[in-house]
Amino acid sequence: MKKPIKAFGPRILVVDDDVELCKLLSQFLLQNGFPTEAVHGGAKGVESALSGEYALVILDVMLPDMKGFEALRRIRAESRIPVLMLTARGDDQDRILGLEMGADDYLPKPFNPRELSARIEAVLRRSSPPPAELRMEPEDNLINEDIELLSGARVVRRAGKDVDLTGVEFDLLKKFLISAGHILSREEMVRAVLSREFSPFDRSIDTHVSNLRKKLGPRPDGSERIKGVRGIGYIYVLASHARGGKI
Repeated sequence: MKKPIKAFGPRILVVDDDVELCKLLSQFLLQNGFPTEAVHGGAKGVESALSGEYALVILDVMLPDMKGFEALRRIRAESRIPVLMLTARGDDQDRILGLEMGADDYLPKPFNPRELSARIEAVLRRSSPPPAELRMEPEDNLINEDIELLSGARVVRRAGKDVDLTGVEFDLLKKFLISAGHILSREEMVRAVLSREFSPFDRSIDTHVSNLRKKLGPRPDGSERIKGVRGIGYIYVLASHARGGKI
């Protein structure tokens, strides 16, 4: 008996030159409620990603006409659409580079389609604001020195100016602000922010923290906002005059 197709959800764009893989992915994702279209070149993938017709892009690193990283760079120059990159298994440099350039997540080939579906759902949850009836009230916003996080609107400001964060970076900052002054382990951050089990060989959370540090910059006094704790994780330095929210 065929598995019943779920109600249609967000549209997914697959950019990969493996035609057979694209067909299999399209069938599987449709069964899981994601209408999917595929293109097989980087230039066409960028054009389609920027069309506004899709909720998420699955982007392969190896493409015939341009590197997936170049396609990602062009997409990020104009859009915050979530991007999940497909990389060669064991190629850590590709994974780190993709995350540093603004990819929301990655998955090494070959992969389990169920894991891909789970990753898609997690990325979409992080990147989409909650429905109006579920949004937090203003008092649930978080403020620490010059950083202001607006939970419902999913907006972050530094000294009154918007900071462009990915969905992962927003949720990571929120976790840090709520836990300011307390050490967060890598395992805790992976489970809370990436919605998956922790693997000691997966250093993606470190790359997301590094990206967040760069975008936030130093504290007003020039010191670090987020400090690494060797062998454990990270800590968001508690401001002496923190106010608002749960800080």
